[in-house]
Amino acid sequence: MYDRAVRAAAKICSVNGPLFATYLVTITVLMLTPGPDMLFCLATGLRAGPRAGLAAASGAATGEIVHFGLSAAGLAAILRAAPPLYEAVRIAGAVYLVWLGISTLSSRRRRAEARGRATGRPYLRGLVTNLLNPKMALFAIAFLPQFVDPRAGSIALQFVVLAACFVTLEILIDGTVGVLAGRFATVLRRPRTQRRLDIAAGSVYIGLGAKVALTR
Repeated sequence: MYDRAVRAAAKICSVNGPLFATYLVTITVLMLTPGPDMLFCLATGLRAGPRAGLAAASGAATGEIVHFGLSAAGLAAILRAAPPLYEAVRIAGAVYLVWLGISTLSSRRRRAEARGRATGRPYLRGLVTNLLNPKMALFAIAFLPQFVDPRAGSIALQFVVLAACFVTLEILIDGTVGVLAGRFATVLRRPRTQRRLDIAAGSVYIGLGAKVALTR
């Protein structure tokens, strides 16, 4: 049943069936492996609730759409050929994450205010965090072409289909993580517990920033 569905989808999308099936399995495994986007959604859900966690995942997914589009236009090649530019973007991303962590740890505002911005700032923060990760651009141009078969049909259409599958899984998996984290946080309404959740979220942000800064 699964094989037939994959073959039917492959025919419609002009992609290589077996290659497409391998791609779906590969990106599912990648998405289920905790990475910066998933941890960001987790921290956002813990801090501001389920809607914020889902909004953060949507923002990260939007950032991936931008990365895929710019990579197709050659940005990844520019970043690869200009190490100083790559380093500047990478450091900017690290600084932004650390800033988010510090602001979370030092925040005295009520969590209800954070939930009120659930569809605003969490989305923008997820978007900015993803955009300031130059590895995503390099990943897009290095990973997706491995699953494109020029003999199967339009290369542009195949690239769009592969990118759409990646973004959809991003929202489904990381969004679920953000929502579940938010549900968990809303159960624990004691001020002391909420403060501990803020500390956990802030620590995740700072840890991600340090990882981005130290990983080349």
